[in-house]
Amino acid sequence: MARNVVNIEEVSKAFDIRPLLDQVSLGVSEGDRIGIVGRNGSGKSTLMKIIAGVEDPDAGRVTKSNSSRIGILSQVDTASKDATVGDVVIGNREKHEWASDARIREIFTGLFGGFDDHLFERTFASLSGGEKRRVGLAKLLIDELDLILLDEPTNHLDVEGVAWLAEHLNARKDLAVLVVTHDRWFLDAVTDRTWEVVLGKVEEYDGGYSAFVLAKAERARQANAMDARRNNLIRKELAWLRRGAPARTTKPKFRVDAANELISAEPAPRDSTELLKFALNRLGNTVFELHHAQIQAGEKELIHDLTWNVGPGDRIGIVGINGAGKTTLMRTLAGQLKPTSGKLVTGITVKIAFLTQHLDELDPKWRLLEAVEKVATHVEIGKGKTLSASQLCERLGFDRDAQWTPVGDLSGGERRRLQLTRLLMDSPNVLLLDEPTNDFDIETLTELEDLLDSYGGTLIVISHDRYFLERVCDRFYGLLGDKVLRDLPRGVDQYLEQRAASSAPSTDSSSKEGSVSNAAQQRQLKKDLTRVERQVAKGKERLAQLKSELEAAAFSPDKLLELSAEIATVESDLVAREEEWLEITLALES
Repeated sequence: MARNVVNIEEVSKAFDIRPLLDQVSLGVSEGDRIGIVGRNGSGKSTLMKIIAGVEDPDAGRVTKSNSSRIGILSQVDTASKDATVGDVVIGNREKHEWASDARIREIFTGLFGGFDDHLFERTFASLSGGEKRRVGLAKLLIDELDLILLDEPTNHLDVEGVAWLAEHLNARKDLAVLVVTHDRWFLDAVTDRTWEVVLGKVEEYDGGYSAFVLAKAERARQANAMDARRNNLIRKELAWLRRGAPARTTKPKFRVDAANELISAEPAPRDSTELLKFALNRLGNTVFELHHAQIQAGEKELIHDLTWNVGPGDRIGIVGINGAGKTTLMRTLAGQLKPTSGKLVTGITVKIAFLTQHLDELDPKWRLLEAVEKVATHVEIGKGKTLSASQLCERLGFDRDAQWTPVGDLSGGERRRLQLTRLLMDSPNVLLLDEPTNDFDIETLTELEDLLDSYGGTLIVISHDRYFLERVCDRFYGLLGDKVLRDLPRGVDQYLEQRAASSAPSTDSSSKEGSVSNAAQQRQLKKDLTRVERQVAKGKERLAQLKSELEAAAFSPDKLLELSAEIATVESDLVAREEEWLEITLALES
């Protein structure tokens, strides 16, 4: 029977007069994998902090066994002012001790691409948000914990990093994991139970995100408690999930026959023929054509000799490593940058809306609805459908009360939703979306996907959210850092395979002589390793002896100075030998 790690009993928590949690009782056992979902502001992060002991409940109690070790990755990463990355991640461990641990080296490779002395010497305060998130993850994964609580762990990770994190967690069977994330692919890959925080309560479901959607639809059908709008959205989501990869439906442990009845007559999420007809009517035959284009960022060439055609109604997802040129390519299509050579042809009827990663500055005194209506009061979304500014705001998570909120009072995530709403109100026929899912909760993402299903123009998306990409895009292209835009007929899976192949060491030998030379090099490295290990052991023995002599010479100033100088020399030599040991170890493994 799995050991219990932590329990909360009759826990309540409120901010001001708004209750977030109301008499909630839950338990986490060894090896549990639980995803926590719910609207922004519903209390997901608060629940995690109470379980971790970071915040106290207003009522109820939290109990954990004396041996339980719990760690939390919060949305705000902090450390002491002068702490280096090495201090945060490794602490007081000796380098040769942690560097000999294959699990720790694998974590460094997965999160940082390998051990980097320069990174570990930097102060934590000087890091970017993405770097701090990776450092926080590394510390949690290295520590010997029974339960880790992850609040948006995939923020700032690319598709490859998210896939690595899921694989790493799945390999650690005894570790219990609680995760809050809007990344639904990650939830499906890692979790086998789901908690939904709604109206102060926590509803429990078996299975990951796909199973949660099925179960929620079944509960809604039985209870008939959800309005028609939400039922339609859930059926549409179900239809897409059931038509997707078979692996998505292998986790549910409950009967789904009744849920399947809901979708038996559900049409495909998008009628591609209708959307293409609509797009052709508005766009014509040409959207973007790049001919032998070279694209640079400053002096750095990112894409070489690109010939690419984007047509009306295309729904394209772009994936790639950081710095490969995804955003620069999108800015080139938007006309913000020009190709260094070659040419870009843009259709004469093209009307572009470009959602960047940066927030537009708006008058903070404007009301939210006012900011949207300054663009337009109504928008056509295709197939003869129109939405008012207020209706579009509601679709993207702003209820009637929220629409009167001053822009200056909005959070970062709400400002991003406002930016997207204003873009859509301008009736563009080409949408360029650079990381559109940042700071969106799952329900808002579902609404956005439903909205994009009926969008008849051309759509190009850059996103680290694999589920969102696969949900709204039909074609995929990848940038692997080799200056080539690659067609990916099999989507993100093909991209990850190509990335793994490109980073794997080559096994081909140019000649027999090369193989012999490599073997000789390995033998020499092993000899060097043995030599350095002996030197480290002797250095530590000498250091201990000198410190003992130092204590005995407390009343002899001359002797103290002599011993202190020798101690400093021995310590300096030890540091050099440990650095050499690490270099040899890494060389042996490469």
